[in-house]
Amino acid sequence: MTGEFAYISWVRQQTAGDARVPIGIGDDAAAVRLTSGRDALITTDMILEGVHFDLSRTTPRMVGRKAMAVNLSDIAAMAAVPVAAVVSVGLPGDLPQQSAEELYHGIRGLADEFSVALVGGDTNLSRSGLVVSITLVGETTQRGPVRRCDARPEDWILATGSFGGSIVGKHLEFTPRVREALALHERYDLHAMIDVSDGLAADLGHILEESNCGAVLRASKIPISDAARQMPGPVSPLDRALHDGEDFELLCTLAADDARRLLTEQPLGVPVSHIGFITAGRELVLEADDGSRRKLEPMGYDHFRQ
Repeated sequence: MTGEFAYISWVRQQTAGDARVPIGIGDDAAAVRLTSGRDALITTDMILEGVHFDLSRTTPRMVGRKAMAVNLSDIAAMAAVPVAAVVSVGLPGDLPQQSAEELYHGIRGLADEFSVALVGGDTNLSRSGLVVSITLVGETTQRGPVRRCDARPEDWILATGSFGGSIVGKHLEFTPRVREALALHERYDLHAMIDVSDGLAADLGHILEESNCGAVLRASKIPISDAARQMPGPVSPLDRALHDGEDFELLCTLAADDARRLLTEQPLGVPVSHIGFITAGRELVLEADDGSRRKLEPMGYDHFRQ
């Protein structure tokens, strides 16, 4: 690296000239101009070398892309429009300048795809590998945000895409479902929604906890990815779909009539599946093909238990 301030100066040159950012890099805080009367949503995610990625198996550009993507996925989960981001990085002292620039280009490439302004951040020396933390600001639509806390008994549970086996590559290469979430929110009355990062069972569990509800998942209806089906080892494809995590698909609940219409119209260009329904109880239950049921523990990725 050529030095912290030289790197900051280089990043500042790359981010200049966005009309939504009257005050950008250079002051103690940035200013972002939002549309009057709408809420700003703020989310943050950190990814660490040795936990979320291995630089011997991927590139700094892909790491930067993932760091932005996981934050965009959180904004998608609330059906909001991403606006601006603050990026903080801990750079190892032996990281080449070219790698630091590639990291930035990975972040910037996905930011540009979703019209996100990069407005500032922080840099520091890391003695324990590469660290990237992004704070993303989003803006709600006129319909407001979709939250986790309004799932209702008899709601249908729908999910985009497929689940399991993301470690094969999807966890680095996925495209956050921002456009899909906005399209769903515009056309249907979504009661609750979340992005599946910790695992299908775990993230449904978050909805149930916030909504004081239970759910039945139908095993035969869960879309299992090809990657999960092809992975060797003792873990079944179904268990991978339920618990692997980092699928970054949308999981939502809505009334049966709206759900039927959505499933008939399939408006997203990505499959939407009906995988279960919300109940008035408090348990998460998995229903097998023969109709038998067992309690499903909403376990998934937990950083402090790995």
